[in-house]
Amino acid sequence: MAHNTIKSSYATLTERLNRFPQGAPPSDLLFAILRQLFSEKEAGMVSLLPIKPFVATRAALAWRTTPAEAKKTLDELASRALLIDTERDGETTYCLPPPMAGFFEFSMMRVRSDLDQKALAEMFYQYMNVEEDFIKALFTKGETQLGRVFVQEPMLPGQSSRQGEASIKAPGMARFTSLEPAPGDRDLLVLDYERASEVIKTASHIGVGMCYCRHKMMHLGRACDAPMDICMTFNGSAESLTRHGHARAIDVAECMTLLDAAYEHGLVQFGENVQRRVNFICNCCGCCCEALIAQRRFGILHPVHTTNWMPHASEEQCTGCGKCVEACPVEAMALVSAEGPKRPARRKAKVLEDACLGCGVCVRACPTGALSLKSRPERVFTPVDSTHRAVIMAIERGKLQNLIFDNNALASHRAMAAILGAILRLPPVKQLMASEQMKSKYLLKLLSIAKA
Repeated sequence: MAHNTIKSSYATLTERLNRFPQGAPPSDLLFAILRQLFSEKEAGMVSLLPIKPFVATRAALAWRTTPAEAKKTLDELASRALLIDTERDGETTYCLPPPMAGFFEFSMMRVRSDLDQKALAEMFYQYMNVEEDFIKALFTKGETQLGRVFVQEPMLPGQSSRQGEASIKAPGMARFTSLEPAPGDRDLLVLDYERASEVIKTASHIGVGMCYCRHKMMHLGRACDAPMDICMTFNGSAESLTRHGHARAIDVAECMTLLDAAYEHGLVQFGENVQRRVNFICNCCGCCCEALIAQRRFGILHPVHTTNWMPHASEEQCTGCGKCVEACPVEAMALVSAEGPKRPARRKAKVLEDACLGCGVCVRACPTGALSLKSRPERVFTPVDSTHRAVIMAIERGKLQNLIFDNNALASHRAMAAILGAILRLPPVKQLMASEQMKSKYLLKLLSIAKA
């Protein structure tokens, strides 16, 4: 009976997690992971919390307790990185982060004595790499995904000399940098949100912690030798994680040094798929990182949003050495025959475009300069902010009603306005999907007014 009671409590928490667009498929392994992180009582209490950010008085209503008691419990959960707490207008606002990138990763961002991290690492590996349902749900459902790749900025055309660089901001437009193109190249445009360096320079808070993926693999005896303390968090997430000691607060200069180290080690910058107030950038290796593993296994389903760049190989300069093939973390480079009458065994590099992330790691690895980055024919769509992304993901996954009718959204005009505002910014096809899901006369009226 006790087992059934515990499982029921964690099953309820799982149902709560799956109301958000980015959930966690239920399984015995998931219940075991949650049991490591939450007590039975905590699991039941957290399952009652709203999807959107909330304050202690809202939790007190759900828990039928006083605001003071609710705040005490919320602060305890935040101290263990199970909730994110931030100050807003002089009041603490709380939010239950998704499992990834969220409290799964936070549990491994530093060495902790209050958790059996080896047991957690083994369960994480089984849940994500063996059962696969979680990774498929996280990375292959819908068109809009959690994360995107940042290009290695030093590999951009004209970036080594930085001549001709001009930062421009037009009214109502995102800032961008125009790079002086190489001879024969068309004009190149780099939006600021495409730059990891810009995320770093504009963040309100910066934190660095252990790489969840390599820390997990270390407990399994499979970690590579890439730097461990190099996972970056920003803005509200960094403010909360550094305050509670789960990440170390650093300044812009140190973070830029870490970014350069990540470039040198051939790591891919995988960050939150938003333009504004990015909350994380992981520096990923192909052997340990869940996102890059998913890209190799499910690349045809586009589990990771690429950059707006693609490497191009010069047949004249390529010697077929294979350095780019070795460096690519997602197996998007290959050597193919380039035989001719004078060189029958000659090989050359070929970009497998459907698998390529556009990260630029291969360009750095090329010893002859045969690889260069070119703009993709069409720009990759990036949601404006986390609300915009959540709405699109919810529409694509059939969960929009959970955002609209979340208890906190109904109680907060600001939250409802943010959700509806994000819907009104969507293209017509996704607006139609939203209206079909909601069957709401109110929503249809809003859409019709917006089109008028």
